[in-house]
Amino acid sequence: MQIDYKLSDKFDFGLFIPMLILFLFGLAAIYSSTLHHPTAGGNFEKQVIWGIAAFIIYFITYFLPNGTFKSITIPTYLFSIFLLIVVIIVGRKISGAKSWLDFGPFGFQPSEIAKIGTILAMSAFLSRKNTDIESFKDILITLTIGLIPVALILLEPDMGTAFVFIGFILMLIYWKGISLFGLFVVLSPGFVAVSALFGFYYFLAALLLVLIFLFLFQKDIFFSGSIFALNLAFGFFADYLYNALSPHQQKRILAFIDPNSDPLGAGYNTIQATVAIGSGGFWGKGFLQGNQTQLQYIPEQWTDFIYCVIGEEFGFVGSIIILILFLYLFLRILKIASITKDEFLSLTVIGILAVYLVHYLVNLGMAVGILPVIGIPLPFVSYGGSSLIVNMFMLGIVANVYRNRKNYT
Repeated sequence: MQIDYKLSDKFDFGLFIPMLILFLFGLAAIYSSTLHHPTAGGNFEKQVIWGIAAFIIYFITYFLPNGTFKSITIPTYLFSIFLLIVVIIVGRKISGAKSWLDFGPFGFQPSEIAKIGTILAMSAFLSRKNTDIESFKDILITLTIGLIPVALILLEPDMGTAFVFIGFILMLIYWKGISLFGLFVVLSPGFVAVSALFGFYYFLAALLLVLIFLFLFQKDIFFSGSIFALNLAFGFFADYLYNALSPHQQKRILAFIDPNSDPLGAGYNTIQATVAIGSGGFWGKGFLQGNQTQLQYIPEQWTDFIYCVIGEEFGFVGSIIILILFLYLFLRILKIASITKDEFLSLTVIGILAVYLVHYLVNLGMAVGILPVIGIPLPFVSYGGSSLIVNMFMLGIVANVYRNRKNYT
């Protein structure tokens, strides 16, 4: 019993066990969705190999000494920016986005490395003793660190990954302790811009909400006017940004508003995904017995729509197990971020949680048809080597923070 206590005091099984079960669920779903596919038949074996490499990286990261992550912050961030520039120039285009770099038979997405680099860089800046999150200058520097990779990712263009970055940028600012008004200033332009995409009346309603909040915050008239002007500019600029998107991304946004507007095109995946999940019933159709899965109704179902495989073949029970595992994992990571005394590590952990959370919410939202299809995989479950390795590395950081949590004062 004493040995078990010492082991659990250093190794967090609350992180490892849910991740392991999710990975095994993913392997089963990948095997099922690629079993009869003419070109993806080897994806299961590839995922097993990537999984072995990812677990090795997880344990290596777990055993790294104190201070490692802070020391690699600047090199990792700069290297990730360099890779994002390289991929725009020489990257391989997939689904309209030039986001992959190839090295022989292997390929990876630089944006995955950029997630780590950006989280570390923002955490390092925000944890400095003289950083004031209520200072306009420090907010601007923080946003600049985060938005440089976002801008490069949008040039690929990869709207889904850029959305993940926006999510953890906001979470880091919030965790640092930004005031409600500061958060409003950061969020409101994006809210107005998105509202403008739905039509002119939505745009006016969003501006009216901004005016109401500005009145409630009771700031001076010049500052409030500047914030309103910024929101107005973002709203008018939204149409330009929408037109700058690639045609398939525009269709995905329109299909989100009305999937039946293009049932054989951009709305096809959403419709078929909801059919697959709904047809699973309570217990599911059984492993390898899903009609939508085995007949390949959803293209590349082993990646972004892997949750549909689980919903169809393992039913409501399997779907709920996945939700519970993720919820437990998120709460465990949140607790570690809360009890960690080192601010840099606490911010890093919360940034990692935000990445997982955005992936989880958007991926499930795509699967059930309440969010647009923007190409975001489900962590630890979806097929993909670079995403699996990076997710394992990030969880290894969290496990390392747990192991060393008593070493910080």
